[in-house]
Amino acid sequence: MYYIAMPYYFLALDEQKGHTMKGEFTAVIESAPEGGYWAVCPEIPGANGQGETIEQAKESLKQAIILILEDRLEDIRRGLPDDAIQETIAI
Repeated sequence: MYYIAMPYYFLALDEQKGHTMKGEFTAVIESAPEGGYWAVCPEIPGANGQGETIEQAKESLKQAIILILEDRLEDIRRGLPDDAIQETIAI
């Protein structure tokens, strides 16, 4: 099996604020028994990807991370009062 662990950098557009969000996550990539590669992100439960190449697996993982984070953001924004404060923080 082939394992690779690396930080993964992505950009996602925050349409409400009109700017990009940036993040670095770990991509753990392993060869799949049937061929190709699987990728998971331990920091984001449920984020996984696959592809015929490592680059395709990383791109698939990137898209999964973006979808999960966008869905979580939309979910929390539902029902927020109008006076709720929303700010971006950098870590």
